[in-house]
Amino acid sequence: MVTGRIVRSKAGSDKDSFLVIVKTEDNMLYLSDGKRYKLASPKRKNPKHIAPTGKTLDLKEHPTDKSLRKALAEFRNINL
Repeated sequence: MVTGRIVRSKAGSDKDSFLVIVKTEDNMLYLSDGKRYKLASPKRKNPKHIAPTGKTLDLKEHPTDKSLRKALAEFRNINL
């Protein structure tokens, strides 16, 4: 998986929410949504439990939790 890719969670307490891949490490993904899972402390998740979307964000353009939340909100509104 590529960092910056928007994914949808398929399992867990965050099921059906959109998150962004912040980091990959040892076959695990670190995901953030800017609200519940901040960029400073992303959610660790197994790649089997996510569904990738076709959209990728440039994390350099969204360096803060607020800008990440805004980008994900726009993505959700487009894909409803």
